[in-house]
Amino acid sequence: MTTRDIVLVALFAAIMVVLGLLPPITLGFIPVPITAQSLGVMLAGCILGARRGAAAMLLVLLLVAIGLPVLSGGRGGLAIFAGPTAGYIVGWVVGAFVCGLIAERLVREDQSELSQFISFLVASVIGGIGIVYLFGMPWLAYMSGKVFFETAAASLVFLPGDLIKAFVAMLAARAVLAGYPLLPQRA
Repeated sequence: MTTRDIVLVALFAAIMVVLGLLPPITLGFIPVPITAQSLGVMLAGCILGARRGAAAMLLVLLLVAIGLPVLSGGRGGLAIFAGPTAGYIVGWVVGAFVCGLIAERLVREDQSELSQFISFLVASVIGGIGIVYLFGMPWLAYMSGKVFFETAAASLVFLPGDLIKAFVAMLAARAVLAGYPLLPQRA
Protein backbone atom coordinates (compact mmCIF):
# COMPACT_ATOMS: atom_id res chain seq x y z
CA MET A 1 0.00 0.00 0.00
CA THR A 2 1.16 3.47 -0.80
CA THR A 3 0.93 6.42 1.55
CA ARG A 4 -2.07 7.61 -0.44
CA ASP A 5 -3.81 4.25 0.09
CA ILE A 6 -3.17 4.38 3.84
CA VAL A 7 -4.57 7.91 4.06
CA LEU A 8 -7.69 6.92 2.10
CA VAL A 9 -8.23 3.85 4.29
CA ALA A 10 -7.92 5.98 7.43
CA LEU A 11 -10.24 8.63 5.95
CA PHE A 12 -12.98 6.12 5.24
CA ALA A 13 -12.56 4.51 8.65
CA ALA A 14 -13.06 8.02 10.08
CA ILE A 15 -16.18 8.42 7.93
CA MET A 16 -17.51 5.20 9.46
CA VAL A 17 -16.82 6.56 12.94
CA VAL A 18 -18.64 9.81 12.11
CA LEU A 19 -21.61 7.84 10.75
CA GLY A 20 -21.60 6.03 14.10
CA LEU A 21 -22.20 9.32 15.88
CA LEU A 22 -25.71 9.41 14.48
CA PRO A 23 -27.96 7.84 17.12
CA PRO A 24 -29.23 4.34 16.32
CA ILE A 25 -32.91 3.59 15.99
CA THR A 26 -33.79 0.57 18.09
CA LEU A 27 -36.74 -1.64 17.32
CA GLY A 28 -38.47 -3.70 19.97
CA PHE A 29 -38.75 -6.93 18.01
CA ILE A 30 -35.15 -7.26 16.75
CA PRO A 31 -31.95 -6.64 18.76
CA VAL A 32 -30.13 -4.99 15.83
CA PRO A 33 -30.51 -1.20 15.58
CA ILE A 34 -30.94 0.80 12.39
CA THR A 35 -27.71 2.77 11.90
CA ALA A 36 -26.09 4.96 9.26
CA GLN A 37 -22.87 2.95 9.32
CA SER A 38 -23.94 0.56 6.57
CA LEU A 39 -23.74 3.57 4.25
CA GLY A 40 -20.01 3.72 5.03
CA VAL A 41 -19.56 0.14 3.81
CA MET A 42 -21.10 1.05 0.46
CA LEU A 43 -19.13 4.30 0.17
CA ALA A 44 -15.81 2.62 0.98
CA GLY A 45 -16.35 -0.15 -1.55
CA CYS A 46 -17.67 2.02 -4.38
CA ILE A 47 -15.19 4.87 -3.97
CA LEU A 48 -12.01 3.10 -2.84
CA GLY A 49 -12.40 -0.31 -4.45
CA ALA A 50 -12.18 -3.80 -3.02
CA ARG A 51 -8.82 -3.86 -1.23
CA ARG A 52 -8.85 -0.38 0.26
CA GLY A 53 -12.56 -0.51 1.11
CA ALA A 54 -12.14 -3.78 3.00
CA ALA A 55 -9.02 -2.40 4.72
CA ALA A 56 -11.02 0.61 5.94
CA MET A 57 -13.63 -1.72 7.44
CA LEU A 58 -10.90 -3.85 9.04
CA LEU A 59 -9.50 -0.70 10.64
CA VAL A 60 -12.95 0.08 12.07
CA LEU A 61 -13.18 -3.46 13.47
CA LEU A 62 -9.75 -3.03 15.03
CA LEU A 63 -10.91 0.20 16.69
CA VAL A 64 -13.98 -1.62 18.00
CA ALA A 65 -11.87 -4.53 19.29
CA ILE A 66 -9.54 -2.29 21.28
CA GLY A 67 -12.55 -0.76 22.98
CA LEU A 68 -13.06 2.57 21.28
CA PRO A 69 -16.74 3.59 21.18
CA VAL A 70 -16.90 3.93 17.39
CA LEU A 71 -20.12 2.04 16.73
CA SER A 72 -23.50 3.72 16.80
CA GLY A 73 -24.69 4.35 20.30
CA GLY A 74 -21.09 4.66 21.54
CA ARG A 75 -20.49 0.92 21.59
CA GLY A 76 -17.10 -0.78 21.37
CA GLY A 77 -15.03 -3.57 22.88
CA LEU A 78 -14.59 -7.28 22.31
CA ALA A 79 -18.06 -8.07 23.67
CA ILE A 80 -19.52 -6.64 20.46
CA PHE A 81 -18.11 -9.64 18.58
CA ALA A 82 -20.15 -12.01 20.78
CA GLY A 83 -23.40 -10.06 20.52
CA PRO A 84 -26.31 -10.26 18.10
CA THR A 85 -24.90 -7.59 15.77
CA ALA A 86 -21.52 -9.29 15.30
CA GLY A 87 -22.46 -10.96 12.03
CA TYR A 88 -23.43 -7.65 10.46
CA ILE A 89 -20.29 -5.94 11.72
CA VAL A 90 -17.99 -8.69 10.43
CA GLY A 91 -19.98 -8.63 7.19
CA TRP A 92 -18.90 -5.02 6.67
CA VAL A 93 -15.43 -6.18 5.63
CA VAL A 94 -16.63 -8.69 3.06
CA GLY A 95 -19.44 -6.37 1.98
CA ALA A 96 -17.03 -3.51 1.25
CA PHE A 97 -14.74 -5.92 -0.61
CA VAL A 98 -17.54 -7.31 -2.79
CA CYS A 99 -18.99 -3.85 -3.35
CA GLY A 100 -15.58 -2.60 -4.48
CA LEU A 101 -14.92 -5.65 -6.63
CA ILE A 102 -18.20 -5.21 -8.48
CA ALA A 103 -17.60 -1.48 -8.92
CA GLU A 104 -14.07 -2.08 -10.20
CA ARG A 105 -15.37 -4.53 -12.79
CA LEU A 106 -18.48 -2.65 -13.92
CA VAL A 107 -17.61 1.05 -13.75
CA ARG A 108 -15.53 2.68 -16.47
CA GLU A 109 -14.74 6.35 -16.86
CA ASP A 110 -15.65 6.20 -20.56
CA GLN A 111 -19.17 4.84 -19.86
CA SER A 112 -22.30 6.92 -19.96
CA GLU A 113 -23.35 8.49 -16.66
CA LEU A 114 -26.44 6.30 -16.52
CA SER A 115 -24.32 3.14 -16.83
CA GLN A 116 -22.05 4.37 -14.05
CA PHE A 117 -25.02 5.18 -11.80
CA ILE A 118 -26.55 1.74 -12.39
CA SER A 119 -23.21 -0.01 -11.83
CA PHE A 120 -22.63 1.78 -8.52
CA LEU A 121 -26.19 0.98 -7.42
CA VAL A 122 -25.74 -2.71 -8.28
CA ALA A 123 -22.45 -2.79 -6.37
CA SER A 124 -24.01 -1.10 -3.33
CA VAL A 125 -27.03 -3.38 -3.25
CA ILE A 126 -25.11 -6.63 -3.72
CA GLY A 127 -22.10 -5.82 -1.53
CA GLY A 128 -23.48 -3.34 0.97
CA ILE A 129 -26.84 -4.99 1.53
CA GLY A 130 -26.78 -8.58 0.26
CA ILE A 131 -23.40 -9.62 1.62
CA VAL A 132 -23.83 -7.83 4.95
CA TYR A 133 -27.25 -9.49 5.39
CA LEU A 134 -25.72 -12.83 4.39
CA PHE A 135 -23.32 -12.57 7.33
CA GLY A 136 -25.66 -10.84 9.77
CA MET A 137 -28.90 -12.78 9.57
CA PRO A 138 -27.55 -16.29 10.29
CA TRP A 139 -25.57 -15.00 13.28
CA LEU A 140 -28.59 -13.07 14.57
CA ALA A 141 -30.76 -16.18 14.21
CA TYR A 142 -28.20 -18.23 16.11
CA MET A 143 -27.83 -15.65 18.89
CA SER A 144 -31.56 -15.07 19.29
CA GLY A 145 -32.43 -18.77 19.13
CA LYS A 146 -35.00 -18.16 16.40
CA VAL A 147 -35.50 -19.91 13.10
CA PHE A 148 -33.53 -18.31 10.25
CA PHE A 149 -36.62 -17.51 8.20
CA GLU A 150 -38.23 -15.74 11.15
CA THR A 151 -35.10 -13.63 11.58
CA ALA A 152 -34.94 -12.94 7.85
CA ALA A 153 -38.55 -11.78 7.82
CA ALA A 154 -37.94 -9.48 10.78
CA SER A 155 -34.81 -8.12 9.06
CA LEU A 156 -36.87 -6.92 6.10
CA VAL A 157 -37.57 -3.80 8.17
CA PHE A 158 -34.00 -2.69 7.34
CA LEU A 159 -34.41 -2.99 3.58
CA PRO A 160 -36.10 0.36 2.73
CA GLY A 161 -33.49 2.35 4.64
CA ASP A 162 -30.66 0.31 3.19
CA LEU A 163 -31.95 0.90 -0.33
CA ILE A 164 -31.96 4.64 0.37
CA LYS A 165 -28.36 4.33 1.61
CA ALA A 166 -27.44 2.44 -1.58
CA PHE A 167 -28.94 5.27 -3.63
CA VAL A 168 -26.94 7.87 -1.63
CA ALA A 169 -23.76 5.79 -2.07
CA MET A 170 -24.44 5.59 -5.80
CA LEU A 171 -24.74 9.39 -6.06
CA ALA A 172 -21.63 10.00 -3.94
CA ALA A 173 -19.51 7.43 -5.78
CA ARG A 174 -20.49 8.86 -9.17
CA ALA A 175 -19.69 12.40 -7.97
CA VAL A 176 -16.25 11.32 -6.72
CA LEU A 177 -15.59 9.38 -9.94
CA ALA A 178 -16.41 12.47 -12.00
CA GLY A 179 -14.33 14.86 -9.90
CA TYR A 180 -11.46 12.84 -8.48
CA PRO A 181 -11.47 9.18 -9.53
CA LEU A 182 -10.11 6.85 -6.84
CA LEU A 183 -11.64 3.56 -7.98
CA PRO A 184 -9.05 1.12 -9.35
CA GLN A 185 -9.92 -0.33 -12.75
CA ARG A 186 -9.99 -4.08 -13.32
CA ALA A 187 -10.46 -6.03 -16.50
